[in-house]
Parts: sequence; structure tokens; C-alpha cells
Amino acid sequence: MEPEPPALPPDRPRAPAVRSRLMLEVAAELVGRGDWAAKQAMVTLRRQGADGWDLALFGSDSPAAVGEVLAGRVQFAIVNPACAVPQDAPLAAIATVPSYDQLAFAVSARFGVSSLAEVRDRRLPLRVSLRAQRDHAVHRVVADTLAAAGFSLADLEDWGGRLVYAEGLPHHPRRWAAVTAGAVDAVFDEGVYNWVEPAVAAGMTVLDVGPAQLATLEAAGYRRAVLRRSRFPALPRDVATVDFSGFLVYTRADTPDHVVRAFCEALHERRDSIAWQGGPSLPLSRMCGGPGGAVDAPVPIPLHPAARSVWLERGVIDR
Repeated sequence: MEPEPPALPPDRPRAPAVRSRLMLEVAAELVGRGDWAAKQAMVTLRRQGADGWDLALFGSDSPAAVGEVLAGRVQFAIVNPACAVPQDAPLAAIATVPSYDQLAFAVSARFGVSSLAEVRDRRLPLRVSLRAQRDHAVHRVVADTLAAAGFSLADLEDWGGRLVYAEGLPHHPRRWAAVTAGAVDAVFDEGVYNWVEPAVAAGMTVLDVGPAQLATLEAAGYRRAVLRRSRFPALPRDVATVDFSGFLVYTRADTPDHVVRAFCEALHERRDSIAWQGGPSLPLSRMCGGPGGAVDAPVPIPLHPAARSVWLERGVIDR
């Protein structure tokens, strides 16, 4: 008979922690695999044997998660762009992961327009390529931007246009094929570093969002941005548009301090294990800055007081 194993050490990891960590690490490995498509995570934690869940962490990017946070079903969530978070909701920031991006409205050059206002004035019947993921924040930002310009996607359809929803960003092969084949006249989307220059090369014009429209959007909490020719040499000029930067981590404003403190301390401890688009370790000092935050990491709502306290204690911020 096999001998009994030695007694477990008193400082051993607790069994629930071992089981949960196994699942968390497996999930972390899966979302990093190129051949694994399901990459958004919702993590729920509870005391062993409890009837309900004590904590839910939602790794989404959709503003739809705001309702879950406000209802108390999720304690921490992420939204991209950071400025898509409602300004008048009782929410508080934890930090914003840097992600520099803008929104772009590209239209076939054959229409001879250079601004959204001209699309409105000429009532162009555009066939528009849009993201298939209907809960993605890009749809809300597009809708708000068009509304500021005085029209809507429904108006485009009324003018004889068509909305074409397709998988992925515009440079996704199947979606891009519609552009190159002339099956669509326009592309409205973010992730501009992937597709703006190819769009210009394919005969499209990136439209300006006018100053009056940008002022309206700023009043609603958005930030203005510029697609610069220095960054996108294919552009014939700089283009005024709407910012789409930052992955804002947020919570309810009344989330208990000890819960927020634990989350922030864990984030600080694991920062060197969490890669972001700019490197292998989260740049927390850039993520928690204020007022307003960095150009690629906006913090559009106040930090939770407990988060601010942790970031001050850890030297992440100095005021």
C-alpha cells in the first residue's frame, strides 16, 4: 500500500483559493491564446458554501455593463472608450488602462464630401459598414456623434442608404472585402491605427467632425481628438474627430472602501503580470493621473476615495 502523504503545512493555501486560482490562471492562459476566440471574462467570487456571490469582476468593454454595476450585480467593470461612461451616474473610477485611439468616418471619395455636415446637407444614401457586435460602445459613440451633426443612421436609411453589419474591425478580411469590392461606400468605426491609411489608399475620405458638433459632444463628456497626418501620412490633412481612448476600470461610487481597497491593492501587486498594449507591465502612474488623465488614459469621472487613498499610499499619484 502506498504510504500516507506527509501532513500539510499550516501555511498552505486554502482549498477554495487553490480551486479558484486554478480556474483564474486557466482563464488567463486561454484569453492569451491566438486560437481562442472567447476573450472577455466575468469573474465571480464568493465564500465557500454561500448562497450568493460577494464580488463580480467584468472584463468587458461595453457600456451595457454600466447597468450591471449600478444594479449591484457587478462590482468592477471596464468600458472603452473611457469617456463613454455616463457622467451623471453614481460611478467612480479606479484607473484607466492606456489605449490611444480615435473614431473615424470614412466615405468614398466619389461623393466629394469632407465633413459629416456635408453628408447631412446632401442627404447622401450611404451604404455604411458597421461593427456586428451590437453592444459595442462604438455604436453609441457613432450615434451620439451623428446626432451632434444633425442626423442619424436611420436617416441614412431613409435617404436610400443601407447599414451593413459585419464581424470585426474594418480591416477584418471579410469586412474589408466589402470595401475593396465597392459593396459599401462608408466605414464608421474606431481602431483607426488598423484601417484608416488602407481606407485612404482604397479611395476613401476621412470626414471632419465640425467644431460645433465637437463642442456639443464635449458638453456630454466626450473628448475631441485629431487624426494627424504626422501619424497617418496617407491622410491629405489633419482630421478633427472624437477620442476613443482608454479602458476605464470603474465601480459604483458607494462601493465599500474595503472592497475598493482590496481591488486596488491586488491590481498594484499584479501590475507586473498584466500586459497592456504598450508593454508587459501596467503603468499605474499613467493610469491614475488627473485631472482628466493622460491623452491615452482619460479619467472622466472622479476616482473612488478608497482608490485615491491606495494610489497615494503606494506612490502611484502624489496628490
